[in-house]
Amino acid sequence: MKLIIYKMLCGLMLVASMHQTSALSLAEELTQQDAEFFQRGFNECDIDYLQQHVSKDLVFYHDQGGIQHKSNFMSSVLNNICSNHDEKPIRKLVEGSIETFPLYKNGKLYGAIQQGEHEFYIRKVGYTDRLTSTAKFTHVWLKDNDQWLLSNVLSYDHVSPDTDGFIETLLVDSKVPALGIGVIEAGKIKSIKAYGERKKGEPATEDTIFKVASLTKPIVAFVALKLVGEGKLELDEPLHPYWVDPDLVDDNRHKLLTVRHVLTHQTGFDNWRWMNTEKTLKFNFTPGTQHQYSGEGFEYLRKALESKFDTTIEELAQQYLFTPAGMTDTHFWWDDSVDEERYAYNHDENGQQIKLEKYYTANAAANLLTTVGDYTRFLIYMMEQSSKNPELYNNIISKQIDIGENHHFGLGWEMFTGFSNDEFALLHTGRDPGVNTLAMFFPNSNNGYVIFMNGDNSMPILEHILTTLYLGHELWQRR
Repeated sequence: MKLIIYKMLCGLMLVASMHQTSALSLAEELTQQDAEFFQRGFNECDIDYLQQHVSKDLVFYHDQGGIQHKSNFMSSVLNNICSNHDEKPIRKLVEGSIETFPLYKNGKLYGAIQQGEHEFYIRKVGYTDRLTSTAKFTHVWLKDNDQWLLSNVLSYDHVSPDTDGFIETLLVDSKVPALGIGVIEAGKIKSIKAYGERKKGEPATEDTIFKVASLTKPIVAFVALKLVGEGKLELDEPLHPYWVDPDLVDDNRHKLLTVRHVLTHQTGFDNWRWMNTEKTLKFNFTPGTQHQYSGEGFEYLRKALESKFDTTIEELAQQYLFTPAGMTDTHFWWDDSVDEERYAYNHDENGQQIKLEKYYTANAAANLLTTVGDYTRFLIYMMEQSSKNPELYNNIISKQIDIGENHHFGLGWEMFTGFSNDEFALLHTGRDPGVNTLAMFFPNSNNGYVIFMNGDNSMPILEHILTTLYLGHELWQRR
């Protein structure tokens, strides 16, 4: 009896040992598979390799990018991850993080679950790889004869490394004193943060006031569209009954100008009249035939609106936007309610403060003074129109003209299409000496963000911030 028990125990130990050896061998095999898959497919952009090692039934769940199937996944890799080999994302496995769990059916190994953690870097020619985020992953690998195919992916818990400390250091290195960021998730404010100093020795705060340059234009565009939505204005209504610039009196093309031409930047005007040799307002082409960015167009619209409604753009904005959206800290010019003690003074590329120039009249194309919080509330208020005023909202997100592949212009907003999960984005930027600003939102997810800076050297900061925000990496690759 003892001999029988001994043989049974030896047999059980042998079986356990065989299973342990098998599991260990599987773990080693899939660790090697993981390394090869990401090195060749992700880091080196071997698209043929990816095609062969991704299941036709792939489902990829990403906690920031949504759900992708194989066609979407391959398109995203090709057009975003692998579109710029001089500056691209790189994936590295966190050593020792992988765990492997075999999958059996009727005693036969058919696949495995693999869990681990990985890091993502931006690799730029001439620079050290820069860590942008860490994340956890769960992969389901299926065995097809002797080949492993990636079948299901969960990528989640993305975290940016020491973001606050890194941003503060980045601001100093870039000689940009202050940065404000507003983040929107699912139509709600997720966070409002401020970094750095509004001027030397005085920290920026969440209620810091920034000059936002051309981010004035989406404000005026929304007011115009609100008037259209209420039947008080038409998109294709001629502007000449209300305003004709003295420089254009003798050019009958001024009778063709409409609200739509202004909002889509098809007026035919220079950005500003002082940019041409005559220093006058003139048509470079017939309105509606080409696209050319123009601040003059928005000023033309402002004067027409003020004449038509016998009021100021400030009063129109207050009635149709600022009050209903809860924007209590936004101003077209330096009126008595603007608190200079909260202003983020503008700085040049050397980090030197630029002399403050105050404006005392409204400009529909520039010079708006606002906070990150107020402008974030503006984006949310626009998103809310999808249910409150669908006709207005559809105008806001409508594609009007094509500029390039996946690049369009709408009514007051630049538009980008072709993001993961069929997402698209509405974007506007603002730039003046010592001013760099950006606002964008994604209509499908109701995500968005606002970025304000009071310095010229914006690119290193945007590179870090955008690549950590919703679909920001895909946007960065298109810049």
